[in-house]
Amino acid sequence: MAFFAYLITDGSYACTTPGAFAKHLGELFAAQKIDYALYRDKSNPDYERFASVFVDECHMHGIKAMLHRDAALAVALGADGVHLTSTQFDAVAGAKAQGLFTVVSTHSAVEAMHAAAEGADAITYSPIFESPGKGAPKGLEDLNETAGKIDLPVIALGGIVSPAQISAVHAAGAAGFASIRYFINSAKESFCSK
Repeated sequence: MAFFAYLITDGSYACTTPGAFAKHLGELFAAQKIDYALYRDKSNPDYERFASVFVDECHMHGIKAMLHRDAALAVALGADGVHLTSTQFDAVAGAKAQGLFTVVSTHSAVEAMHAAAEGADAITYSPIFESPGKGAPKGLEDLNETAGKIDLPVIALGGIVSPAQISAVHAAGAAGFASIRYFINSAKESFCSK
């Protein structure tokens, strides 16, 4: 698997209407090299409707669409995969049985090995660099050691906002990088106006 880019959304990607969301996603996807994208917005009460728009926009741009936590919704909306939290190890087998590419969030080597044992397709490992509210960074050496302990792709996450950091995690053994801020910071304009 080639080194890949994984966009993760949060509240900073929020738009007031699905139409505005689709427009801004389309612009972002056209301007960036993105292989996978995760729709993650815990505060959106209309998550399902916006998730449907997200999946459609991803597919129009050749991007693998991932949904957060909910394998059943991912299947219903035709998403390519699901990104499970570090409390959902027991959901890996069910997600895989439904044909979903299954990523698990991990924050320690023990969690990474647990995800691998459960049959996950990949993990995110975080935080690698300083990231607001995410605790002490793991650092590149820890990333390298963890990637060497498991036989599945490790996606570096946390505080990755520059090309230099992307190169550093690649050199440390990550199969890809994930970020929220990198993709918005790299765009010429902000996402949706509040």
